[in-house]
Amino acid sequence: MKFYEDRVWDLNIAYIGGGSKGWAWGLMSDLALEESLSGTVKLYDIDYEAACNNEIIGNRMSDIEGVKGKWNYKAVRTLEDALTGADFVVISILPGTFKEMASDVHEPEKFGIYQPVGDTVGPGGLMRALRTIPIYVEIAQAIKRFSPNAWVINYTNPMTLCTRTLYQVFPEIKAFGCCHEVFGTQQLLAEMLEDMLGIKDVSRDEIKINVLGINHFTWIDKATYKGMNLIPLYKDFVDKYYETGYEYGIKENWMNSYFTSAQRVKFDLFRRYEIIAAAGDRHLAEFCPPWYLKDPETVKEWKFTLTPVNWRIQNKAELEEKAQRLKNGSESFVISATGEEGVKQMKALLGLGDFVTNVNLPNQGQMPELPMNAVVETNACFTRDGIKPVLAGTLPKAVQNLVVRHVYNQETILEAAMSKNKEMAFRAFVNDPLTGNLSLKDAKILFDAMLNNIREYLKGWE
Repeated sequence: MKFYEDRVWDLNIAYIGGGSKGWAWGLMSDLALEESLSGTVKLYDIDYEAACNNEIIGNRMSDIEGVKGKWNYKAVRTLEDALTGADFVVISILPGTFKEMASDVHEPEKFGIYQPVGDTVGPGGLMRALRTIPIYVEIAQAIKRFSPNAWVINYTNPMTLCTRTLYQVFPEIKAFGCCHEVFGTQQLLAEMLEDMLGIKDVSRDEIKINVLGINHFTWIDKATYKGMNLIPLYKDFVDKYYETGYEYGIKENWMNSYFTSAQRVKFDLFRRYEIIAAAGDRHLAEFCPPWYLKDPETVKEWKFTLTPVNWRIQNKAELEEKAQRLKNGSESFVISATGEEGVKQMKALLGLGDFVTNVNLPNQGQMPELPMNAVVETNACFTRDGIKPVLAGTLPKAVQNLVVRHVYNQETILEAAMSKNKEMAFRAFVNDPLTGNLSLKDAKILFDAMLNNIREYLKGWE
């Protein structure tokens, strides 16, 4: 990269999954709004045509009024082309197709196991991990060979195991995982201030928090606003809305959206453990025994929804139609800030201002009671060419017991995937809280069926 005064020119970004119609468009929008950065984004995707479409869409942005960041988007055919010369690598891929995701989510329903998301833990999360880890082995090897000094930002789920795989294969990699789930809880706390105290127009950035845990099962034990301790106020807030749920500020009622909730799972976990659960209810429920996922009726009682894969298939079709309209110019791209922090993180790593946020990194003592090198999610300080995790402390013992079970299970899944060990993968499968009510016989039937459904991704497995 080259520098001109205080502006960074010729920054090179490799985007793996560059045919995306969600994350890629979001990154394009955030880059367009940032005046201190410009350069080239190489778009790599196994669907080369989709990457070519995004090349056209991205390059048209420079002509939109109000655009501050000027970028050249280029679709490339190989990982080598994408990674060579990269300053930053962004990874956002769909491991497999919706056919495999349908198995992840819906095959367990035949045995009474319900998953709102199915991409991180539970039977679905495990199967997604088994087919994702080999892809990340390949990506890590390519980064080591073609761009070993690049900073790597991972957005793919299962976040913990994707990031963990990168470090397992290439220990010197400079990688971190980003997730926006905690941001939603910060926003909830900002809305709480208006609801409980009449303090309006509080931005989530003004809510200072300490983050502990693992991705999608994060917790907040300290939260302040201008020095005010928010934990006692949150207790009153939970008491106020525990039965009815809280939905102010969301665009759609939980009954009409697959991605919102009334926060009742979050509130219940606070009553149980006196610490703020800091992810969406759909994710939090999957890490617990089936307290909230016993059956669809129970899910409704807790006021969130199960996301069917057929909705995702329909949504993909609509996005593909939109991509064609954006490509041929019959629809204009609307640039707006996504709220993601990737561009802020890049700026900080380039020396354009220090920045503290929650990210997923190998444990080097930031959570001293969890295994070293396991990937955990805590705050970290971003500075010029460096990330330093913040000492997060320890979780309450009861919460620690819930979290550490998943940490060790994720380590087992990684080992099983790396060694192609079916029996080891089954051990992790039956140790997940959502499969705990199955007999070993039924667990094996379900495991074998799900494994068979993704067999084309399991090269070398017996």
